[in-house]
Amino acid sequence: MKKNFDERLNGVLPEITNDKFLHKRTAAGEIPFWVFDYLPELELKMREHIDFMINRIASHHPNIKLIHIKLFDLMIDHMRERGNLEKAFELESEKGSSSLWKAMSASVKPERFVKIIDKKFKLKDANLILISGVGTIWPWVRAHSLLNNLQSITGDVSVVMFYPGKYSGQSFRLFDRLDGDNYYRAFRLIPE
Repeated sequence: MKKNFDERLNGVLPEITNDKFLHKRTAAGEIPFWVFDYLPELELKMREHIDFMINRIASHHPNIKLIHIKLFDLMIDHMRERGNLEKAFELESEKGSSSLWKAMSASVKPERFVKIIDKKFKLKDANLILISGVGTIWPWVRAHSLLNNLQSITGDVSVVMFYPGKYSGQSFRLFDRLDGDNYYRAFRLIPE
């Protein structure tokens, strides 16, 4: 029987706090990457639920060492630290969005962005990593390239990416409109 969004959403917290999930026994020896896909119009509800889950984990599961990576916030913080945020606003205002896209493309390539993540967070000290904001940093960083590059720094930590679009288990479709490259190393978390 097909599950609706609320049923799927309500299944996330029990699944990711399960000892079997945290100790990678559900991943059949594969990289413990999971994707929870959802319709993009449910983004605000998804954000609220992520906050709810983080608070619940903090108060009810002290054994879980959780890291939540908000991709857009991380990118903005990095630009601010480097003194580039105001310059980016000026560039977009003066030369348009395409100039901003070109200027930022080099500094936020997935392999560089993963180094920023690695520097800010001690990912291998966690036993659960949640990633949100994939749609907010597109087109600079795409889900498949982010996951490909994260493999080397997460070790065997369980990673859950919340994805506004469709993940078939073989490929991503951002916002359920933009086809992405193939990616088959992640498992769908709470399929329909």
